Amino acid sequence: MKIEQIYTGCLAHAAYYIESNGEAAIIDPLREVQPYIKRAQKDNAKIKYIFETHFHADFVSGHLDLKEKTGAQIVFGPTAKPSYEAIIATDGQVFEVGDYKIKAIHTPGHTMESTTYLVIDQNGKEHGIVTGDTLFIGDVGRPDLAQKIASDLTQEKLAGYLFDSLRNKIMPLSDDLIVYPNHGAGSACGKNMSKETTDTLGNQKKVNYALRADMTKDEFITELLDGLSDPPAYFPQNVMMNIKGYESFDKVMTKSQKPLSPKAFEAAANDTEAIVLDVRHQTEFVKGHIPRSIFIGIDGGFAPWVGALIADVSQPILLVIPEGREEEVITRLSRVGFDNVIGYLEGSFQAWKDSGMDYDTLTSISAEKFEKRYEDNKDVIFDVRKDGEFTAEHIDGAKHTALDNINSHLSEFPEDKPFYVHCAGGYRSVIAASILKSRGIHNLIDVAGGYGAIKKTAIPRTDYVCPTTLK
Repeated sequence: MKIEQIYTGCLAHAAYYIESNGEAAIIDPLREVQPYIKRAQKDNAKIKYIFETHFHADFVSGHLDLKEKTGAQIVFGPTAKPSYEAIIATDGQVFEVGDYKIKAIHTPGHTMESTTYLVIDQNGKEHGIVTGDTLFIGDVGRPDLAQKIASDLTQEKLAGYLFDSLRNKIMPLSDDLIVYPNHGAGSACGKNMSKETTDTLGNQKKVNYALRADMTKDEFITELLDGLSDPPAYFPQNVMMNIKGYESFDKVMTKSQKPLSPKAFEAAANDTEAIVLDVRHQTEFVKGHIPRSIFIGIDGGFAPWVGALIADVSQPILLVIPEGREEEVITRLSRVGFDNVIGYLEGSFQAWKDSGMDYDTLTSISAEKFEKRYEDNKDVIFDVRKDGEFTAEHIDGAKHTALDNINSHLSEFPEDKPFYVHCAGGYRSVIAASILKSRGIHNLIDVAGGYGAIKKTAIPRTDYVCPTTLK
């Protein structure tokens, strides 16, 4: 059986490549489609179908570019209404790919058009199910995204549809089927996804809370919605791009890869409403950065944090990038719909500094130094980790302002005295500090190494509570 799972980047997204007897299909491709084309060429196969499990919210799919380059037909499940030509499958419709068959099983709940694809081999044996965001390993898809598009679809109603889909369409299938989900740990499309990328359906029936045999619909809805955080702000915009269409990836890359001298970069920043986004490592940003620039490092949870904190995918962006990584950064931005990069600083920050331009720094101290200051600064410590991290354990007396919501809580930070900011390891606190500084709040001090380093000191902390026991 030839089915390849391709995980790419911090989106924790899986696309699937299926090939049989000279024909291939791609399920939920990422924005840059050339790797899929090369894979099919290597197999001397023609890409016949592009299957979409649903209109994605967390990334822009490569379905339109792939169709343009290969002539393959796009397939969506029932009720989908894209603004371009596509096959809208009926529930149970079978598609042939060489000697294999792919059966569309309508499984609404995550979204109304959500569809699971059952893969059947050349001998007629059911091999596995590509479940999209309907069923994950250890979890199921969140049911609150479609309500951002259609107000009558409440999260409770969608959760009810998902319960029915799982019970009536997925769970009756054979236990030995392999489950191929769209996401793994780290995605915002579920709550508690496993780091494992596949499993048998039979084992998921035993260990996945949402597939518990004695669960009622009301219990399912309550457990699914409990602790569900707000989705990132850019999600609805990505959904609309996937429904209505978008500029080709090739055009985005061509217009975005524009090197600018320090003078030209400064002029572009002054003449536009562009955000200056610095993607270097946080230690480099701390030592020096362009005034009012925002830090979101390429080597952390880059794309999701860009989506959560910048939010508007049409926002013009100027980039400060480590030399040699320009294409990677622009690609990862385009995956989540941020196509309006207007250029990057040629020679990176060193060129800016060498040209004599003004730059800013960020005060950052070690956990050991912070320990000595703790007693006199108990009331000005800000923890920017996620809600669950803070609730599980935190510095005694620390205030909590999660990075996700920092733009809505700027008034909580003191203006008349220094305050301290920390996260888990030092990445998110520098993001938070950069946002605060860009808003004119400079009286902050970053704690390098975050809570991981703080735990090695004698600073008082609350007793640890396992997150799985929290309600």
